[in-house]
Amino acid sequence: MNSAEKPAEHETELVGQWLAGSRRIRADAICERIGWLVSQYLVPLGADTGGWDELYRDPETSHLWERTWPQPQMHGGGPPRLARIGVEDARAKYGAVVDA
Repeated sequence: MNSAEKPAEHETELVGQWLAGSRRIRADAICERIGWLVSQYLVPLGADTGGWDELYRDPETSHLWERTWPQPQMHGGGPPRLARIGVEDARAKYGAVVDA
């Protein structure tokens, strides 16, 4: 993947989907992009007290990003969501790691 897949300034939310195939369910391109962003580009800052939601910082823009699984009725919380989060909201949920 190249820098074109880094978050663009206008992007505030990426929501993945699971696609039903003939034999299995597979992640869409947005799920794959979220996976690449959190493993190769964004800087991990920590998780919430439940251990599910995770906070990241963009090393170039300093924007904060939160990875969540917003479909609790699905196995493992469903496909991921990566959304920009404001500093105050991040502090309220994640505490001092925001300022690290």
